[in-house]
Amino acid sequence: MPQEKQRVTIRCWLPGERPRERLLDSGPPALSEAELLAVLLGSGTRGTSAVALARRILEQAGGLSGLQRLPLERLLVLDGIGPAKAAAIGAAMEIGNRLAQAPGNSRVRIRESRDAHQLMRPVLSRLEHEEFWVVYLNNANAVISRFQLSKGGLTGTLVDVRLLLRRALELGAVSLVLVHNHPSGNLQPSNADRQITRKIVKAAHTMDIRVLDHLILGGTTYFSFADEQLL
Repeated sequence: MPQEKQRVTIRCWLPGERPRERLLDSGPPALSEAELLAVLLGSGTRGTSAVALARRILEQAGGLSGLQRLPLERLLVLDGIGPAKAAAIGAAMEIGNRLAQAPGNSRVRIRESRDAHQLMRPVLSRLEHEEFWVVYLNNANAVISRFQLSKGGLTGTLVDVRLLLRRALELGAVSLVLVHNHPSGNLQPSNADRQITRKIVKAAHTMDIRVLDHLILGGTTYFSFADEQLL
């Protein structure tokens, strides 16, 4: 976008260059990330268009994935973001998160670690604390349920193996995938991660339930126990 257009409001642009009009004419895929965010913001600030503001927000947040992870209180300190814009961004991110967790989207099959990562990334990638989830599968490796087993602090969370297995029996699951996040971004499993994985694998085996994988998520990437042959 030409630099001079950042100094004027979107109303001064030609209709074909306005994000909202382009979205209506050509559809959302035709817009850049900054233009989509500009539509969401609705307006810019004095002397700055909504698109220029959106670009600045994305730069400060580290892109859309970084923006998704920001809590509301962090959004409010970004330059050009007030309560109304922060609420709009927060609501849009939560809608995306809930859509990813909707029952209609959960009946997917876990064939490899990448499938489990794609399923759980919207749930865990934005968090600044640890959570431990279990993905329960049927005999076709289709997802029956996703369950938050525990929620902890910045460096750890407690895992109740009995609760994990009791829910597996209630659901009739024949296998499961363990997933938790490391807010630090360090994907290497800790000694505690290795110990709880071995404990769950052993306990599940006594009930003829297979642990297919244990994923550690950090930002947009992950570590797979199965891929590294650590199960």
